[in-house]
Amino acid sequence: MGLASVLLEILQKPSMVDVIRELMMLMAPLWIAVIVGVLVGWAWKPKWANLGLMDSSVSISKESHSRTEDDDSTTTFTAFRNFFKFQLPTCISATSDYGIQKDVPSTSNSISPCSSSQAHRRMEQSSFVTEDDLEHLCRLVEEKDGGPVWIQMMDRSTPTMAYQAWRRDPENGPPQYRSRTVYEDVTPEMVRDFFWDDDSRLKWDDMLIYASTLEECPNTGTMVVQWVRKFPFFCSDREYIIGRRIWESGRSYYCVTKGVPYTSVPRRNKPKRVDLFYSSWYIRAVESRRGDGQLTACEVILFHHEDMGIPWEIAKLGVRQGMWGAVKKFDPALRAYVKERASGASLSRCAYMAQINTKVSADYLRTLQNCTNDLSVVEASDSSEKPGGRNIPKLLIVGGAIALACSIDKGLLTKAVIFGVARRFAKIGRRL
Repeated sequence: MGLASVLLEILQKPSMVDVIRELMMLMAPLWIAVIVGVLVGWAWKPKWANLGLMDSSVSISKESHSRTEDDDSTTTFTAFRNFFKFQLPTCISATSDYGIQKDVPSTSNSISPCSSSQAHRRMEQSSFVTEDDLEHLCRLVEEKDGGPVWIQMMDRSTPTMAYQAWRRDPENGPPQYRSRTVYEDVTPEMVRDFFWDDDSRLKWDDMLIYASTLEECPNTGTMVVQWVRKFPFFCSDREYIIGRRIWESGRSYYCVTKGVPYTSVPRRNKPKRVDLFYSSWYIRAVESRRGDGQLTACEVILFHHEDMGIPWEIAKLGVRQGMWGAVKKFDPALRAYVKERASGASLSRCAYMAQINTKVSADYLRTLQNCTNDLSVVEASDSSEKPGGRNIPKLLIVGGAIALACSIDKGLLTKAVIFGVARRFAKIGRRL
């Protein structure tokens, strides 16, 4: 008698059929729930989850927020601490895939100089950074931009630096950050040059692996630069096309940098281009913490947000873990820069361009500030009213997390983070 016949005979017994029927009745709903959750979650999964299984030739568009995953054995929380890691250069030089050594300043030989008449006209016509950007930065500085209330995250200090940071979450868009740093015994002009100097930044910014100037305007000081930054945690490198310009009012400086469209540099699969990028400073001289009444310290108010193409909740966790470790390394890098300049070192091209500023009067700035009413709304952190919304099915969220974890497949820690974030969203969905 064959195996098929034996199985048929067993299944024909009433007791065995009853047992199998009961088991199927118990298991069927569970399997249906899992399958539905996985299918719906897979349909909703972000496009960057595909890239771990697909060829790197997948195209990206300006509208899509693609996310990628690199083969990286770095553990989750170590990567979080290093998410915004900045450190002084070591004695070991690291040559990037873009042909620039980390311990050698970029000579920017690939510059398309805007000093030529053709590039100058193109710069003036395109208006990468305009007076509207100055007005927006002024409103941010005066907290009159009408955005959500700022929530303080950090208040730290060292003997030569004091640092405070805030965050807010707009309804649409990535988290926004505001910080106030006071550096002792340094001038606003030196801090301005320090943050603008890409050649110097390549030495101390551990994430910046490539920087070049695409265009520059000798009249306004406007620059268009290309950056490539290294991301250490499940992300490919990121490319930035940044327009930047400085306005001067007395000894106060409004420094605007933001992502700009630039068709002359075509998009590539890798590195992924970051379109939404904003990072601007307000720099001025302030009184020292020593209380001697002298304006020997420098205050820097920074506003920053960007869409790096990773989940915002994970990005916020990375910022919380790595913020102070990154910020406290600015100060020794700045002090080294001051000593280098004091020794008579020649200015880099970027530092030279930082000294070409558009001068505006205090009356003009007051006019910009008075153009709009104070739209900022102070909200209580514990509001009794909650916005109405739909309940988010927990099954769909868990199903999406299963699909995401299966597509990443990089270890238990990565999956634990994904399921933890999914569980948090599920709890939020039940409260809505």
